[in-house]
Amino acid sequence: MEEKIFVTEEGLNDLKKELDTLIHVTREEVIEELKAARAQGDLSENADYDAAREHQAKVEARIKELEHQIKNAEVIAESRKTNIVRIGSTVEIQELDTKNKLTYRIVGSVEADPLNGLLSNVTPLAEAILDQRVNDVVTVKVDQPYDVKILKIS
Repeated sequence: MEEKIFVTEEGLNDLKKELDTLIHVTREEVIEELKAARAQGDLSENADYDAAREHQAKVEARIKELEHQIKNAEVIAESRKTNIVRIGSTVEIQELDTKNKLTYRIVGSVEADPLNGLLSNVTPLAEAILDQRVNDVVTVKVDQPYDVKILKIS
C-alpha cells in the first residue's frame, strides 16, 4: 500500500498546475532544444545535445514524481475544531527557553516551507505538537531537546 502524501487543497492544485506545465509546455521546449542540438551535427561531441538530454531527464523525473504525489495525495480536511493541533492547523507556539513566539501552519512534506511558516507534519516540532491543545507544554525531541507551549490554534 502506498504511503499517503498529505496536502492542502491549494497544494494539490499547485502540484497539478506544475504537472500540466511540465507536460504541455516544458516537455515541448525540451523537444525543441533536442531538435536544435541535433541539427548541429555530430552528437558524440555536442555539449548542447548532452545538456538538452540532461534537461529532458530532469523534466521526466519531475513529471514522474508529481504523478506519484498526486496519485497518493490525501487532501487535508479543513477542520472546524480548533482546540486540537491537526495537519492543516495554524499554531502559535512559544519556545520556553528563549520566549520566542512562532507561528506555523502544519502541512504535508511536499508543501513544507518553514521560512514562510509552513511546517512539515514529519518534523520533530510538528510531531511534538500534533494532537495537543492550547496551553499544553511539550518537549521537542531533537539532539538538544527543548520545550514549547502552545498558545493558539486556528
